[in-house]
Amino acid sequence: MTRVYGHFGELLQGRIGSGGPVALVTLPCPALWVDAHVTRGRRFGLYQGQQAVRRDVLRQLLQRLSLPVQGLFTLKLSMPLGGGAGASTAALLSLALAAGADRDLGLEAAVLAAEGASDPLLRQRPERVLWASRHGVALAELPALPRFEVLGGFWGPGQRTDPKDQDFPDISDLIAAWPGSDLATMADLASRSARRTLALRGPRNDPTEALARHHGALGFCIAHTGAARGLIFAPHKVPHQAHLDLRAAGFSRITQFGCGRM
Repeated sequence: MTRVYGHFGELLQGRIGSGGPVALVTLPCPALWVDAHVTRGRRFGLYQGQQAVRRDVLRQLLQRLSLPVQGLFTLKLSMPLGGGAGASTAALLSLALAAGADRDLGLEAAVLAAEGASDPLLRQRPERVLWASRHGVALAELPALPRFEVLGGFWGPGQRTDPKDQDFPDISDLIAAWPGSDLATMADLASRSARRTLALRGPRNDPTEALARHHGALGFCIAHTGAARGLIFAPHKVPHQAHLDLRAAGFSRITQFGCGRM
């Protein structure tokens, strides 16, 4: 069995300049994952509780990687499709690894060719790269983030990534100010990125910022395409009532996790 961890939306996402590429800083999440298992045999099949990957796409991926198109593949996801948690990228990566693929740039390129967009889920510290998701390349190495905690869940309808979608705000200024170990600045920049995307793409009634303000969070983050929403706190500062209030506001699959390191 192979496991690939997903992410919980992004700390930043947008265009680098009005005509530049879509770039992001991902928010890794150890509570979200995809497991894949393959039973060797001459038959080819794919079994999954959620329809994250089509059989023909898996077949093409294996062919690109020069792997045999055979075996019975089983896929299990701990996150919803369209949630902005990297489900489809994680699914393809875990299936390929289960089939015997190497963890290298060739695998990243094959997944990008299959989907047209990808997340940096194979990187050891994925939050430390500025990632061009439509090109599958790291544009820059970023400093380590401070320790922080996120309390969040999934709010609103799911939305799967369209690799042709370029309708994102310019975040050049936010990238230039990306702070390193300053947690308050990081949370503020993540909040500004989320606000710009919500203003451009909606939905207009998103409750996340109000919840963050009410519970004294340092900021908030979203899946810029998808339903993941989170409140950003300093370590050990998440109030218990916030869990209840997120549920009352309609959040599902509420989770709390830590990220970053000095």
